[in-house]
Amino acid sequence: MSDTVLDRAKAQRPTPKPGILDIACYVPGKAKVDGIEHSLKLSANENILGCSPDAKAAFAGAIDQLHMYPDGRTTILRTAIAAKYGLEPERLIFGCGSDEIFQLLNQTFLEPGDNIVQGEFGFGAYAIGARACGATVKLAKEINHRIDVDALLAEVDDRTRLVFVANPGNPTGTWITGEEIRRLHAGLAPSVVLVLDGAYAEFVADPAFEDGMSMVREFENVVVTRTFSKLHGLAALRVGWAYMPVEMADALDRIRLPFNVNIPAQLAGVAALGDDDFQARSLALVEQWRPYLIQQLGGLGLEPVPSAANFVLVGFPRTPGKTAKEAEAYLASKGIIVRGVTGYGLPDHLRITIGLEAHNRAVVEALAAFVKS
Repeated sequence: MSDTVLDRAKAQRPTPKPGILDIACYVPGKAKVDGIEHSLKLSANENILGCSPDAKAAFAGAIDQLHMYPDGRTTILRTAIAAKYGLEPERLIFGCGSDEIFQLLNQTFLEPGDNIVQGEFGFGAYAIGARACGATVKLAKEINHRIDVDALLAEVDDRTRLVFVANPGNPTGTWITGEEIRRLHAGLAPSVVLVLDGAYAEFVADPAFEDGMSMVREFENVVVTRTFSKLHGLAALRVGWAYMPVEMADALDRIRLPFNVNIPAQLAGVAALGDDDFQARSLALVEQWRPYLIQQLGGLGLEPVPSAANFVLVGFPRTPGKTAKEAEAYLASKGIIVRGVTGYGLPDHLRITIGLEAHNRAVVEALAAFVKS
């Protein structure tokens, strides 16, 4: 077949709209090591304790409802969250993970030629959704892997529609104070939506931290998102939610796909929300072992980034034999899976989820051997 015929055949195929094929696919952390049957997965910031026993029971109890469509309004979970946090139920939106809510926000507010602004190491889902809408992504430089308010504001222009801030950040684990968040908001036009991604908010104990819920009541352009994937350990069920102005919630609801949160997820979410003991144990584990990892890895001559999340980002030298990529491979050979973050623009770093005592000690021991090798 001639090149002309081939070109004509290709031209007759359905083609994605401009920009879609330029989007880099999201690459999750590795889940297994070839050749090792039982590996330790510390690559996805999952709750190492699993999930609440009450959530497991609720999930199992949904078996006789698998033939039914879920409640499209997510009423039981909406009611539970409103009661738990003192929120107005009509301001809540639910999604298949908070990722879907980011997508809904992008779809609602972005037109081709618009842009979003985020930190240079911001979560990849923000940018994927924006580019799918024909918008551009503007990255603000971070100082010491930490969001810089002035750098964010410097990127905002008259085509900016959304500013995304994960607080604490992923993959950095760093955070900024409520005072800084409010200064950022004060620098934005009322037409720009400030999205505060609180996937790891529960892990921050510092009183200077502000989760943004009160800002949603004060202003008409603030959204706070949360997830059941981290603290509550329900990553497999994909349950996210957001608190936002009523008018904004109404707009998102018009394009939200029906039945987007399944029945087992709703029931397990309600049960997880009510298990204060499991939540306390999960937080205590992180509070105990996060400083241990930071101190021990720093003592090996590595550069752990101060974290307020359930993981630690660690910097490695560029010296051949000592690099992050080589350390990742060495850990994998020992059955320990961590997250390479080259896709986030951090080729010299690895992200390590905080595990149980034995897991954390195994990581330190393995990296000590790697450093000395």
